[in-house]
Parts: sequence; C-alpha cells; structure tokens
Amino acid sequence: GSWAVAGRNRTKLDALAARLSAELPDVPAPGIVIADTEDPASLAEMAASARVVITTVGPYLEYGEPLVAACAEVGTDYVDLTGEPEFADRMYLEYHDKAVASGARIIHACGFDSIPHDMGVYYTMKQVPEGVPVAVYGAVHADAQFSGGTFHSAIGQFARLRQAAGVARRRRQKEGRPEGRRIKSVQGKPHHDRVLGRWLVPLPTIDPQIVLRSAAALDSYGPDFTYTHYASVGSPVTATAGMVGVGAIALGSQLGPLRSQLLKRIDRGAGPSDSRRARSSFDVTFVALAGGRRVITRVSGGDPGYTETSMMIAESALCLAFDELPPSAGQLTTAQAMGDALLERVQRGGLTFEVLST
Repeated sequence: GSWAVAGRNRTKLDALAARLSAELPDVPAPGIVIADTEDPASLAEMAASARVVITTVGPYLEYGEPLVAACAEVGTDYVDLTGEPEFADRMYLEYHDKAVASGARIIHACGFDSIPHDMGVYYTMKQVPEGVPVAVYGAVHADAQFSGGTFHSAIGQFARLRQAAGVARRRRQKEGRPEGRRIKSVQGKPHHDRVLGRWLVPLPTIDPQIVLRSAAALDSYGPDFTYTHYASVGSPVTATAGMVGVGAIALGSQLGPLRSQLLKRIDRGAGPSDSRRARSSFDVTFVALAGGRRVITRVSGGDPGYTETSMMIAESALCLAFDELPPSAGQLTTAQAMGDALLERVQRGGLTFEVLST
C-alpha cells in the first residue's frame, strides 16, 4: 500500500521524505500531505484520502481533537500515542457515536502508553482458568529518559485534575457497566511485594483505565475482574523519593507561576540521545490470581519512549490497515480492536511476552 508523511511545513516534509527514501530503499517513497490542526479542511481532506492516520501531535488535549473529528466523520481509522485520560474521555463523549456510525476505529494509547499494559494483561488472561474471578496487578519498571513532550503532557494533566475528574464521570455515565460482570480498579498502596521482591508504588497513568476498558469489552476476562497498577522500584528510598517528586510536580502544576517554571525547564522537543536510547529498557510484570492459581507473566523491550513506541504505533496502524480483524467501530482499545493480530505483530517487532510461573 502507499503511505505519506503529513505536517504543516513543506520544506521539513521534503527533507524527511528524502531521508526516509535513502534509509529505506526497499520501501516505496512516501507521499507528502500538507495538513494543519488549525485548518480543519486540510485534515478532512487527509482523512478522506487515508485508510489509517497515525498522529503523534501532543499535548493531545491542546492539538488532538480536530483530527479525531475528521476521522470519525469519514470512517477513517485513527491511532495516537496519548497518555492523557481527559483527552481520551472527551473524545469518547464527542466522537464515539459518530465513529460507530461511520465505521471509524479510534484507538488511543498505541505506544508505551498503553500497549505493554493492555496487551500484557490480554496475554496474561490467556494463561489463567476461564470463567473465574481474576485479580491482576501490573508492576512497570523503566530504565529510560522520557521526552519533553511527555513531560509537558503530564504537567497539563496535573493542572486539570478537577476538570478531568468531571469528564471521567460523564464518560462513566454514558458507557454504563457491562451486564452481569464486575470490572473494577483497585487502588494499591506502597508496599514491598514478596512475590516480586520489589517495592511497588501506585502509578497514576492512563494504563489501568485502558486495561479496564478492555476487560469491560471482552467477556474472556471473566465474571469478576480487578486490576491494580504500580511502578516497581528497588528500594524504599527510591519509592519515597518517587512519590515525593510526583507530589511536588502535581502541586506545582496547580499553581500558574510554578507551572510556567516547570514547563520552561524542559523543552517540548527534547529527548534522549541515540546512545541513551540504546541503553534503555523496560519491563512490566503481571501477577494474576485466578481460581486458586497464581500466574506471573512479563512484557519487556528496549527504549520505551522512542524505539519501542514508534514500533508499537506503526504496527497498530498496519494491523488496522491489513489484518483480518473482528468487525468493530467507535473508540476502542488495542486489545479490543486488534487482540491476537497485534500481539503477534509487536512480538515480531521485538517485544518479549513470557510466562514466568503458573
């Protein structure tokens, strides 16, 4: 199939297309599409010409809505990298029904947020007995430097906690609960986990929300499913320092002058060097308790923020474009829309999924 790179600046796009053609001589050269989030007509034209659109524009709450609107209108599949719960919830409220009507599959969080977690739990559920209550907790550990864009998105989310909570409530009311099944998030507490031999600290990311939406959509997750999400660290000192640091950033984000200072400290376009990325890695370990059995699985890979994320979002788009998938439309999760096909793709792409014990 044909593909194109899109953006506002023709000169930069020409340079990018030339570089890609030189680096990938066996791949058809990309086309060039001029599109701008401030020009809805350009987005509508792009969406109408494409089967799938990948967007990495962020913070998504600031820049993301016009493209979701364009894709939902014409039935074009859409994937992004957002880790912003408020954005995902707002897009659900505004465009889910339109996407269902047009046939568009709108899939957020197709990078490190949240494929290792969503597909990791999906993989874990294949290892446990069917039809019994299941309690899962995930513990993520990353040795990596994240991007300036991720930092800016996080500050934006902390600054809008009250608004985000209101939008989340409206989404829960609209979605309702799965009939005859119980799906629940369980808030964890900092503790030393004897099973994993690590200190675990609650991690306020979008990942558990995505996991729970997959659980609500997929009957295979059983009649009673709970999920708890943690960061995994090696010592109580690191655990305490991490909680204090997140708390300080969250507090600073609430206050306008402090928020401005925080945002000035890291440029939105900043990111790790090639050598830092080469040394980076992540793993997410899942512990599932089901029917008297304990199953432990792990998903692991290289640099999460750039190397693996670019692979994951590309494989998600290719999966939607080319793989035989169950019919679906609307705002969906990766596990719900792509399941086994995406699991196979990201494993071929370099992620490791393994059962550690049953």
